[in-house]
Amino acid sequence: MNSTITKKEGNTVTLKLEVDTKKFEKAVQKSYIKNRGRFNIPGFRKGKVPRKIIELNYGEGVFYEDAINMVFPEAYEAAIEEHNLEPVDRPEIDIEELEKGKPVVFIAEVTVKPEVELGEYKGIEVEKVEYNVTEEDIEKEIKNIQERNARIIEVEDRAAKEGDILTIDYKGSIDGEQFEGGTAENQNLEIGSGRFIPGFEDQLIGKNKDEEVEVKVTFPEDYQAEDLAGKEATFEVKIHEIKEKELPELDDEFAKDVSEFDTLDELKNDTKQKLEEQSENKEKAENENNVVEKVVENAEIDVPEAMVERQIDNEVNDFSYRLQFQGLNIDKYFELTNTTMEDLREQMKENAEKVVKTDLVLETIGKKEGIEATDEEVEEELEKMAKQYNQEVEKIKKNIKDGDLDYIKMGIIKRKTAEFLVENAKMS
Repeated sequence: MNSTITKKEGNTVTLKLEVDTKKFEKAVQKSYIKNRGRFNIPGFRKGKVPRKIIELNYGEGVFYEDAINMVFPEAYEAAIEEHNLEPVDRPEIDIEELEKGKPVVFIAEVTVKPEVELGEYKGIEVEKVEYNVTEEDIEKEIKNIQERNARIIEVEDRAAKEGDILTIDYKGSIDGEQFEGGTAENQNLEIGSGRFIPGFEDQLIGKNKDEEVEVKVTFPEDYQAEDLAGKEATFEVKIHEIKEKELPELDDEFAKDVSEFDTLDELKNDTKQKLEEQSENKEKAENENNVVEKVVENAEIDVPEAMVERQIDNEVNDFSYRLQFQGLNIDKYFELTNTTMEDLREQMKENAEKVVKTDLVLETIGKKEGIEATDEEVEEELEKMAKQYNQEVEKIKKNIKDGDLDYIKMGIIKRKTAEFLVENAKMS
């Protein structure tokens, strides 16, 4: 098999592939053996019809399509390896020459990984991000724990106030006409949570159990349902229950009830350590992102559309998966938001382009600096996967494919490259 690059323009490569006559003839014969049982010709038993008889009845090229499917993949892979190409999409294939007794000639056009022209990436100057844990932060987190462990008790002797949890029915209308999604029964609403339209919750303050209230609001101009955005609405609200949170006392008994610690001071110390760890992780991530973003800005690269589309596919799949945890499927999401798959993909496009460009730049720097994934690092990553999926490491190794292993290694290399860039940056 011979191959030549006949054209290279941008990220598109055109390959000319030639499969010799003998190899193609073997593929045609193999196709005949595989498919001869499909042909019924009078005077011959099924599966015993000679190849020449089938070709006389159905045409000389009756087995060519199947034979082409046999020889092309091998010829294409050999050409990709020979010319050291990295395709990012399926090739578009044309047959330039297909004649008995002559080599078969294919033309394959394929999009390949682009060349990355790196700019400055060492000594990048960025402002260092720092997060310091304060006593106020610790108290706020303890307060959150207190809130999560509050008792909810019904209130009978007073009107609703900020922080109360109300059980309500409501019916919404615009110009006297009820609108879709504006009616519900026995809904819980915490006053001050900001869950409802601005102004809705405030108008329930000072109201009593069993009271009926007329609430007037204006939908925000950027409201997700375009048919409601900016419009004035009236809600007829019935208050069924008013409940309040009864907070536990912040003392040693509280610490024992909500944690493994015996004293409130121990709980506060543990909270401080956890907040400091979170702050360190946040600092690391933001500093890394800032350095990498600047390095990517300094690089020149023509990102192939095929790579962007593939990244969008991944993001759509992740989004759909997250929706399932909320009890929604993606079609229901489109219905509720009055959007389409095309709208979603367009929203994701800018971020997808950024992700692809960042990955390509990190990969190029990794190669230039000789950054590799060690066996120990791969093993560590596999152990993390095993823990995540609650499986034995050996089972993960047994089921993993070569492509998956390459993906894991590339993830390690990109992470180490980002760390390398931060180490070589000037943080001020």
